[in-house]
Amino acid sequence: MYKKSECLFESRFPALEYVLEEVVNENKKIIALTADISSRIVPRFVVNHPDRFFNFGIAEQNMFGAAAGFASAGLIPFAMTLSVFVTMRACEQIRTDIAYTNSNVKIIATGGGLAYGKLGSTHMGIEDISLMRSIPNMTIIVPADSVETTHAIREAVRFNGPVFIRFGQKENPIVHVNGLQKEFVIGKAIKLRSGNDISFIATGVMVSKAIEACNELKKLGIYASVYSFHTIKPLDKEAVLDAADSKYGLITLEDNNVNGGLGGAVAEVLGSEKPRPVKRIGIPDLYPVIGSPEELYKEYNMDVSAIVRTSMEMTKQDIG
Repeated sequence: MYKKSECLFESRFPALEYVLEEVVNENKKIIALTADISSRIVPRFVVNHPDRFFNFGIAEQNMFGAAAGFASAGLIPFAMTLSVFVTMRACEQIRTDIAYTNSNVKIIATGGGLAYGKLGSTHMGIEDISLMRSIPNMTIIVPADSVETTHAIREAVRFNGPVFIRFGQKENPIVHVNGLQKEFVIGKAIKLRSGNDISFIATGVMVSKAIEACNELKKLGIYASVYSFHTIKPLDKEAVLDAADSKYGLITLEDNNVNGGLGGAVAEVLGSEKPRPVKRIGIPDLYPVIGSPEELYKEYNMDVSAIVRTSMEMTKQDIG
């Protein structure tokens, strides 16, 4: 049975609004901070809870410094803005004011990866996961869909410490069409499909692409496992090692630079504990050209057809 906040929205923002409405009514310590994007992300929160909402305008560094101050007073601030401004413009404030002090701040980063591809590289959050992963005390969650989003927000409230929750495109295909089949736990991946030939370790929007590729490969007699790694830090090492049992190896899928993100984290585990073939699919080490997310996924071999090709190459199938 779905809670109101678990309705199957293809857009993340209504899911975020609904779950924030639930948790704010349950916990009076929760407040919301935004940097000039409240009308697009949490308009209902602004109207319903004006005394617990603060708009800092285009002053992201000030917002995160204030968030640390609110947390030191015992509140639970949710600070929200575009991912590229979170991780680049306010990186020092997040590192020093929030993470260094282990402040109980929840960071909502929107438009990560190639979501803002039409606005050019300055607005693409292509390094955000890598940057946040390098900061001590930081927990990183990248929900695959609106269902994971609602659970991530609720778990972030319960979790004591800084949490970076990263959204990519505004609209995402629903992965968990029947709701979660197992408990959402920070630091524990969710296995969505089982197959012995190859394993997909995916996060965010790439989880839906992994499932599509899994369906296409099945038609070719190749059976893949699919894991949703909603948490990138701490990484679920047990799930990585479980995925490594596949016959031909692993493919990591992320809407982030291939350096330092999910693929790098998985490779580190395999390199030290269980060497296995691994291919990293993600944004190459470059500044992407301008285009829609769908155009850029195709350009950089991140779309379903490219995932299928890579899988066939790894399983040494005849790809014509």
